[in-house]
Order: sequence, then C-alpha cells, then structure tokens
Amino acid sequence: MNAERLRSMVKKEFVQMRRDPATLRLMLAVPVMQLLIFGFAIRTDVRHLPTVVFDQSRSQQSRAFVQSLTATDNFVLRREVHSYAEALEAVDAGQARAAVVLPPDYARELKRGHTAHVQVLVDASDPTASQSAIGAAQLVGQRTNVRLVAERTGALSRGLPVDVRVRPLYNPALKSAVFIVPGIIGMILSNILIIITALSIVRERETGTLEQLIVTPLARWEIMLGKIVPYVFVGYIQMTTVLIVGHLVFHVPVRGPLPALYGATFLFIVANLGLGLFISTLGRNQAQVTQTAFLFMLPNVLLSGFMFPREAMPEAARLFGLVLPLTYYLQLIRGIVLKGNGLTELWPQALALAGFAVAFFAFATQRFSKTLE
Repeated sequence: MNAERLRSMVKKEFVQMRRDPATLRLMLAVPVMQLLIFGFAIRTDVRHLPTVVFDQSRSQQSRAFVQSLTATDNFVLRREVHSYAEALEAVDAGQARAAVVLPPDYARELKRGHTAHVQVLVDASDPTASQSAIGAAQLVGQRTNVRLVAERTGALSRGLPVDVRVRPLYNPALKSAVFIVPGIIGMILSNILIIITALSIVRERETGTLEQLIVTPLARWEIMLGKIVPYVFVGYIQMTTVLIVGHLVFHVPVRGPLPALYGATFLFIVANLGLGLFISTLGRNQAQVTQTAFLFMLPNVLLSGFMFPREAMPEAARLFGLVLPLTYYLQLIRGIVLKGNGLTELWPQALALAGFAVAFFAFATQRFSKTLE
C-alpha cells in the first residue's frame, strides 16, 4: 500500500467535491429538510379523526359517552347529524372518518340495567387509522362498562378484581417521532450516499477523467478507497446534523454511548458507499445508474423496518430484508439511541454490517477491474 498515492487520490476527491459547492450544500441541507418533513408528517399513532354524531337519545348519559370518545384524542367532533343516512353520507363523502350512532333508548336502557347498544361507523379504507379508531372506541366502551358495573354493585369502593398497569419502556409518551427520527438517520445516510457514489465513476467516465485514473499507478482498490474516504466524513456530518436537530426539535434522547453509535455508523456508511460504487459499475451513464440505485432504495425503505414492523411482514419479505444493511443499522441505532445499549448487546448487527462493508467493497473493486478491460 502506497500511502502517498492514496493520499493524493483522497485529496483529488476533496478538490472535486469543493468544485461542486451546489451538490455539497444539497448533501448537507437535504437531510435536515427530510428530517423535518418526515418527523412532523409521519405518525403511526393516528389521532384527531373527524367524527359526526347521531345522538337520538339526547340525554346526559349519551353526551357523557360522546365526551369520553373525544377525550381520547382519537376522535374530533365535527358536527351532529340528524339521520343515519346523513351519518353514512358524511363518511362516504370524506367529511368524517367515523360516525357515532346512539339509539333513542340509550339512557333508558342504562337506567333499567339493560344493555344499551352504540354503533361506531369507521372508515376502514385506511387500515392504520381505522385500527386506532376501533381500539379507542372499544376501550371507551370497556371503561364505561367497568364504571357502570362498579356503580351498580358497589364494587368501586372495594376495588376492581384485576388491576392491569402497563408501563411503556423507552418511549413512555408513545411519540412517533422518537421511533421515526433514528430511522430517518439510517434512511438518509443510505439513500444519499448510495446515489452520490453510484454517480461518481459514471461521472468520471462521462467527463473523461476516468482514463486518467486508469493510467496512473494507483491500484484498483486504491481508487475505490480514495473515492469513499471523503464521503465517510460527509456521512458523519449528515448523521451528526440530523441527530442534533432531532434532539432539539423532536426531543429524541440519546441514551447510549456515542463512540458505539459512531462506530456502528462507520460500518454502515462504508457498506452503503461500497454498494454505491458497485452500482456505479453496472451502468454506462448517469440515467442507468440512477434507475439501478432506485431498485435498491425502495426495498430499503419498505422492508428494513423503517416504517413497517418486520414482525408483521410475510416470511419472504422478512428474509429479503436480511440482505439489506439498513435492517441491521436500524436495530443498532434504535438500540443505542433509545435503549442505551452498546455494541456488547448489538454485536451481531455490527458484525453483519462489517460483512456488508467488506463484501460490497470487494464486489465493487472486482467489477471495476472488469470495466477496465
């Protein structure tokens, strides 16, 4: 290994990066923009569903039930309707996502000790929103049942037979941003670094500087290594920026050791840079390489666990997700940032990222040697 030759290659990449300040500013500004957009927009805890109410009872009991529903923050009362057909029409037209129908004898049945029937119509075209609404409505019904039974039997003074208390760990407020922001770091690093490096060799070929690199004494692996070293620093700047903004804006904690986080991130950055270089050898122009990169990026977002839990995926999708570096990095960064783990608990994921980094760099170098011929 010739340190002077490698230093010259790295210096050349930094000079080339400096000559394109627009791209450099874009690499630094896009992560913050994506963090703010995704951090505020992506919500797995669906709230504030517009709701209409058809209250035929118009009693204190029926109003109390509606207030219990709106108190969950899952439902927001838009207006009252005056018929069942009008309630359905509001849901059909998209004016409401849920409709609550209370019968005329609601209060009378409760006073008699009989079962009072309440119907909640939910727009289930969006499964995530509908599940939240259905769960909230059922919970309100259960709480109402417990309160009424306790009042009738006097059990309230003696206490309930079973008291189940759930303690959420790591994210007590159940904020989506706390889960999403660490994932955004992995997604941004993966997508941006793959695109940047995928275009690097193709751009060299199109501008005619690749031939100059070929005739130099630089070995193939030295050319590959020289191309990824500057972007390791870019990746660290992106990660640090997003981490700081996520902590200040979304109050995402950083509970684990920072050296472990930066060490795991180094493996992830190198793996994505190696994958980008490998992709850059698969096309002859920037359009071909960009399309190829998007073939890798879409499964990255959908199958890695960034937004959708991998446990809910079919077996084939879970197996495919195991060949994505982002799958392991998300487990690492969420374990370090949210749970306070170190590499001693997460060494299998770190080992997998190290394997990806070595494999992708080797594939890119081998593929680059074929293009030289």
